[in-house]
Amino acid sequence: MSLRQMEYLVAVVEERSFSRAAHSLNVTQSALSHQIKALERAVGGPLLERLPRGVGLTPMGRAFLPHAELAVRSAGRARRAARAAAGAEGGELHVVTLHALAVGVLPAVFARWRAEFPGVALRLHECTTTDELRERMERGVADLAVGPRPQNWPGPVVSLGDEEIVLVVSAGDPLAGRMAPVALEELAGRAWVRCALEPVVGGRRWLDVVCEERGFAPVTAVETEHSSTAVRMAAAGLGIVAAPRHLAETTAGAVAVAVDPPWRREQTVFSRVEPTGVAAAFVARCAGILRGPGDRAPDGPREASGAAGRLGA
Repeated sequence: MSLRQMEYLVAVVEERSFSRAAHSLNVTQSALSHQIKALERAVGGPLLERLPRGVGLTPMGRAFLPHAELAVRSAGRARRAARAAAGAEGGELHVVTLHALAVGVLPAVFARWRAEFPGVALRLHECTTTDELRERMERGVADLAVGPRPQNWPGPVVSLGDEEIVLVVSAGDPLAGRMAPVALEELAGRAWVRCALEPVVGGRRWLDVVCEERGFAPVTAVETEHSSTAVRMAAAGLGIVAAPRHLAETTAGAVAVAVDPPWRREQTVFSRVEPTGVAAAFVARCAGILRGPGDRAPDGPREASGAAGRLGA
C-alpha cells in the first residue's frame, strides 16, 4: 500500500469518475485502474463500485476513505510546509474559513501576506457552516481554520478577539442617523433580511430566540443563502439584518448600527497541530484583526447575556 495509491483513490472519489480522476492526476486511465486494484488487493477487498452515474464507495471503501484522505492531505501539508520554510517558490498555505470572514476581514490579511511573502501562495477554502469548517479541518483539507471557537477541539486554538454583530440598514433608514445603540425591542414590527447561515441556538434560529426574549417575533421580508447577500439586501432598503460590523463596513450603502446590549462572537484560528513556519507567521498576522482602539481583550467577560451571548453556538 502506497501514498500514491491512496491519492488515486481520493481523486476517483472526488471526481466520481476514473477518466476525470486520471485527467486531473495527469496519468493514463489504465495506470490509475491498475493502482486502485493493487490497493484493493492490499486492503483485502473492493473499495469502489461502478454506478449508473459514476463511481461510488463500497462499505469497506467508506471505512478506508477518511484515513486515506488524512494521509494524502497530511503529506501535502508536509511538502508545502517544507517548501515554504525554505522560502521556495511554489510553497502554499491552505486556509479554510466561513464566507462572512472571507469577504470581511481576511482580504486585508491576505494582502498584507502577499506583500511580505510573495513566494508563498495562499489557498482559501470557504465554508457555509461551522460544522463544515470543523469537518474540513478534521479531514486535513487545510493547514489553518479561521472561525468561531470550536467546542472540544483537540488541537491548538488562538483567539483573534470578538467580532461585533450589528444591525445593518440602508442609508435612508431612520436608524442610519442614530448615534446611540438600539434596544432590540424598539424593532418590533420592522422587516428583517434573514440568512440561511444564521447561527442556531437550541435547535432554533438565533434571531428568533433573541427577539422572543424581547417580547416579539421578527418579520421576515427576504431570505438569502449568504451573509454578504443579506447585507446588500439591507443596504438596498429591504429590511434590517444582523451581521458582523466588518462585513457591513465593507459593503457600499450599508450603515452599521450598534445594539444595546452589544452582540459579540469570538473568532479564532485553529489547527490540528501547533502552527510552525509560515503557518505561525499567518497566525501572527491575524492577531488583532477584530479589535480596534478601545476594544476589550478577548479573554475578558462577555458583554452580552441570554441567547445573544451564545451567538455562534
